[in-house]
Amino acid sequence: ASLPNNTTVHVSKPINATEDYIKSHSQTFKYIVLGILGAGYVAYFIAACVLNFQRAIALVVLTSLAVVATSFELLKKYKGKSISRCFRPAVRCFKSNLRWIKWIFIVLVLVLLLLWLVLDTSKRPEQLISFGGVCMFILLLFLFSAHRTAVSWRPLFWGLGMQFCMGLFIIRTEPGLIAFEWLGNQVKVFLDYTKAGSSFVFGDLIANIFAFQALPIIVFFSSVMSVLYFLGIMQWLILKISWVMQITMGTSPTETLSVAGNIFVGQTEAPLLIRPYLKDMTKSEIHAVMTGGFATIAGSVMGAFISFGIDASSLISASVMAAPCAMAISKLSYPETEDSPFKSEKNVKVDCGCNILEAVSSGASASIGLVANIAANLIAFLAILAFINQALSWFGGMVGYPEVTFQLICSYVFMPVAFMMGIPYDESFTVAELIGTKLFLNEFVAYEKLSELKSQRLSGMDEIIGGERQWISIRSEIITTYALCGFANFSSLGIVIGGLCEYFAIPRLFQPQYCRSLMMSNTKSLCLSKASICPSRRGDISSLVLRAMITGTCVSLINACIAGQSV
Repeated sequence: ASLPNNTTVHVSKPINATEDYIKSHSQTFKYIVLGILGAGYVAYFIAACVLNFQRAIALVVLTSLAVVATSFELLKKYKGKSISRCFRPAVRCFKSNLRWIKWIFIVLVLVLLLLWLVLDTSKRPEQLISFGGVCMFILLLFLFSAHRTAVSWRPLFWGLGMQFCMGLFIIRTEPGLIAFEWLGNQVKVFLDYTKAGSSFVFGDLIANIFAFQALPIIVFFSSVMSVLYFLGIMQWLILKISWVMQITMGTSPTETLSVAGNIFVGQTEAPLLIRPYLKDMTKSEIHAVMTGGFATIAGSVMGAFISFGIDASSLISASVMAAPCAMAISKLSYPETEDSPFKSEKNVKVDCGCNILEAVSSGASASIGLVANIAANLIAFLAILAFINQALSWFGGMVGYPEVTFQLICSYVFMPVAFMMGIPYDESFTVAELIGTKLFLNEFVAYEKLSELKSQRLSGMDEIIGGERQWISIRSEIITTYALCGFANFSSLGIVIGGLCEYFAIPRLFQPQYCRSLMMSNTKSLCLSKASICPSRRGDISSLVLRAMITGTCVSLINACIAGQSV
């Protein structure tokens, strides 16, 4: 081999020396760069606030959240053990007197609840009906519980308590109302960016055609969620929410993590967070996982509902409030009778993706099946509904009642349910139609009908035309929004069984082995791959899925009752 050129050697020496110096002082350079960036951001933040504080509110909120989260993580990392040692005597004292503290707390909560009911419902007596609705659903679930003698009341009281407190804060307090209205408006503005992509692809078709107007939002939102997963933001949020639910309700980390994940992702995506643990989970835990999926809606689908004109703040708060309620009601419907192997599990690992561009692409590709499924189901169910209505009208016409329809039957069957949620009697038949439509068809059809009622109210149409109600009150709209917020319907049964047991496409972001295989391969790989979450538990999942769907429906209805107590 030829010897290296002297010029090359002389040039390489300072370059190598510089590289060695940078490597040996990498930590120092890292802090210098972070310091410069931090100082630059502080200057930018101050300038934005001074120039127009009202315009900078969103920046203030985001910065405050980032500072709190970062401070918490740094404090936990460097001073966590010291703080734990300081509080150890207090913890021992608390545990030794836990029995008395628990009873004092329960009595105090009950007294405050009774005082609130007496003072508040004296001004708004209709709220007492909503409270009666909560009691009715809990009593029915207890009577039909799989193991009544094994019911643990701790998760029920804590879950309903958290849900009730969130409902009061969001709906009745000015800070909560302003915060969630602001959040809802920001989500609307954010979703409007979908038009940039959909108008380029579909042109003027996005103006009037549902498929080109609402469904692209799901593609956009799915990509955004994937990016948030890659950045670790979504995992951080889910883990913190599940931690709060776990320590208060005493549930296992695995089931709690899945239910918390349902606030943001769908009923087949959330179980992917705990995929390695599913095969060893108890029946009660699997039931809780499925109930969480039925009781909530995915963030991507929420975007489509917002595009209908449904109130964004109500949809967001309904999804958040449903998580603790789903866990609580699940443990009432199917209590724990086995020893969970994950009760003492400290750290349930949640994986991230490996590339931000891969995250965007994977999220968009993963939404293709969802968009196609929604469009196909809407075509099928609306066509079936038209046929059923025509058939019922034909049979009814034989005995002089040609006006019989599926909606009319639902309005009578579910009217007591709507009334117990706090809907006025004269509006309860209309809301009952929507509940029946959501349960037997799907939530898309129900929300589309609710958006029609809302637009007719806003247009100033007469309340009743030809004996038919054309719109419902704002309070009833809010309660109905909560009642319909969930995937609990008969068409979802097959989706859950297929999603948990059969082979289907899993986004790469949920596959920890993907990052390793990508680095070892030079070939392009698809954004999705075929896998199954837990085929070994097919029998248990199939036997529990109907109960979980009914429980998830009750969670949404209880959510509506809580909203009815607060509106």
